[in-house]
Amino acid sequence: MSEGEGHHNRPGLARYHRQRILPDVGDEGQRRLLASHVLIVGVGALGSAVAETLCRAGVGRLTIVDRDIVEITNLQRQALYCEADLGDAKAHAAAKRLAAINSAIQIDAIAEDYTQRNAERIADSADALIDGTDNFETRYLCNDLAVSSDRPFVYGGVVGSQAMQLTVIPGVTPCLRCVFEDPPPPGSTPTCDSAGVLGPAVQMVGALQSTAALKLLLGAAGAIDRRLFTADLWLNRYTRVDLGERKPDCPCCGQRVFDFLEGEAGAEVRSLCGRNSVQISPGDDAPVGRVDLNELAGRLAPFGAFEVRDRLLRGRFREEQSDAGDGSIELTLFPDGRAIVSGTSKVDRARSIYAKYVGG
Repeated sequence: MSEGEGHHNRPGLARYHRQRILPDVGDEGQRRLLASHVLIVGVGALGSAVAETLCRAGVGRLTIVDRDIVEITNLQRQALYCEADLGDAKAHAAAKRLAAINSAIQIDAIAEDYTQRNAERIADSADALIDGTDNFETRYLCNDLAVSSDRPFVYGGVVGSQAMQLTVIPGVTPCLRCVFEDPPPPGSTPTCDSAGVLGPAVQMVGALQSTAALKLLLGAAGAIDRRLFTADLWLNRYTRVDLGERKPDCPCCGQRVFDFLEGEAGAEVRSLCGRNSVQISPGDDAPVGRVDLNELAGRLAPFGAFEVRDRLLRGRFREEQSDAGDGSIELTLFPDGRAIVSGTSKVDRARSIYAKYVGG
C-alpha cells in the first residue's frame, strides 16, 4: 500500500462482480489480475486515466512514477487530482487517491524522473509498461526496456484534439521505433503547451490503453488490435493503420541496439511540457536521498521564502525574476536532488540558478 495505508476493507472478489461475469474474465481471470503488476510511467493525464481504471479493475500491484508536482492547469484533464493536491508530488497525491478507491491492492509511488539510470530498477517485476509520459525520450526509453526485457509496452499520446495509441508486444508486433525510428527534433512538433489538450481525447486514449493492458494481463494477447490508432476528436476523424510486420532493420527490435536504455548517465536538463519550467536531474553519481531539505531551506532563507512540505522543498527567490518579468523564479527540490526551476524556459539560466543555490 501507499503511504502506510492499511487494508481496511477486503471484500475479496465480490467488488469485481460486474467484471467477473464477463466471459473473458471470470473468477480465474480476476485472480490473474490480482496477481499482476503494472508499471505506469507518468501519472499526468493519460497516467491518471489508466491508473484509476486498473485500480478499480483489481490489478494487484500498481507502480506509479512521476517527476512532477500538481499544478492548477493539470486539473482540467488529470482526473486523479483536486485543488487540495496543488503543490504536492503527483506520485504521492495519485497514490493517496488510488488507495482511497481500492485499499486491497498494492500501490508503489515513486516521485522520481524515469531515466536510464533507474528504469530497470523501477520496472523490476512489472508484467507490463504503460506510457503516461509527456516527452519522446522517456517513451523511447520505455520501448527499449520493453523489447530488451520481453515485456509489453502500451503507448499512448494526446496533443490538442489528436490522439494516438499502439500496443507493442516484443517479438510479435512492430515496436515504437519500427513506426517512428527517431524522436522528432526539438521544436518540430506541437506540445501540450503550444497546442493544448482536449480532455475527452485523454479519456479515449486512456480507455484504449487500459483495455489493452487488461487483455495482456488476462492472457488474451490475441485480442489486441495490432494497428496504430489515430484520431482527431474535434474533426471526427478516426483511423487504424496496419503496420505490417516488424522491421528487420529497426534499431531496437531488429538490431537490438537500446540507445535510450543504455545511454550515458549524467545530469539531465529538459524543458517541461506545458510549463515555463526546466527540470534538472542530478548525475548518476548522486545517491538518492542525498539532500537534507530542511537544512537547505535554512540556507535558502536569506534569498526568499522556502518551506518543506510532503518531502518537497518549495519557494520563490526575491531577486530572481521570471523571463517575462511578471513574477519571481520558483524552485521545487526533491530529496534525490532533482529540481524544477519555474519561471524560465532557458536551460542555461536554470542550470545557473541550480548551481548557485543548490550546488553540485
